[in-house]
Amino acid sequence: MTSSVFERVGTGEHVVLVLHGWFGSAKAWDNLIPHLDDERFSYVFTEYRGYGARQDEPGEHTIAEAASDVLALADQLGAQRFSLVGHSMGGSIMQWVYADAPDRVRALVGVSPVPASGVQFDEDGWKLFSGAAEDSANRKAIIDFTTGGRHPDAWLDGMVLHSEENSDKQAFAEYLEAWAHTDFSDRIAGAEVPVKVFVGEHDPALGEQAMLDTFVRWYPKLELEVLPDAGHYAADEVPVTLANAIEVFLDQH
Repeated sequence: MTSSVFERVGTGEHVVLVLHGWFGSAKAWDNLIPHLDDERFSYVFTEYRGYGARQDEPGEHTIAEAASDVLALADQLGAQRFSLVGHSMGGSIMQWVYADAPDRVRALVGVSPVPASGVQFDEDGWKLFSGAAEDSANRKAIIDFTTGGRHPDAWLDGMVLHSEENSDKQAFAEYLEAWAHTDFSDRIAGAEVPVKVFVGEHDPALGEQAMLDTFVRWYPKLELEVLPDAGHYAADEVPVTLANAIEVFLDQH
């Protein structure tokens, strides 16, 4: 990995590697950045193969590969220990990083994270999601559904445009298979790492019940918080609230 594939914000001792979701990129966190403490923390916003500055980089587009790249980035940064923040698909990847290198992880923060067991779809749901690589309307419908149908078209269209401009279509399609169908929950069950999970009240897909069915069973030290004015994209919907809540938790570790 090269320095062109991540953005570093802050100079603090506590290194935090920030992992984006399926529709995201390193820039998907831009609304959060102004509200972060750049003196106590060093936030590193990275991207996976097929996204952002790495759109043309070949890869297998698996959870294991993405996690391996995250650990390689930590080595590049000289960060022996670090915390992880993962949104959606990034929540799956951060858990794999922990499974591979538990002694290096200070704490995990999931923002509407994909469980380590993957996600079950019915036939219609899979048709919608699997068609999103080629169809902008599918992407928009997914974002609208996972934020509770509350946001205007201009916001939804902007989210879709960001996704399309910052991801390779083939990689995007292959990552769906990865986060939906990869089950490594046996590798993290009973993990003693401190974990905080934030979910949006208006996210019907990866909301509170999904976390109670998965994360709560696996992580004895889990803390779960429901954000009342958010859906699946808390960093865009409630950035001030999320930034503060993340740092309150990380300050404890």
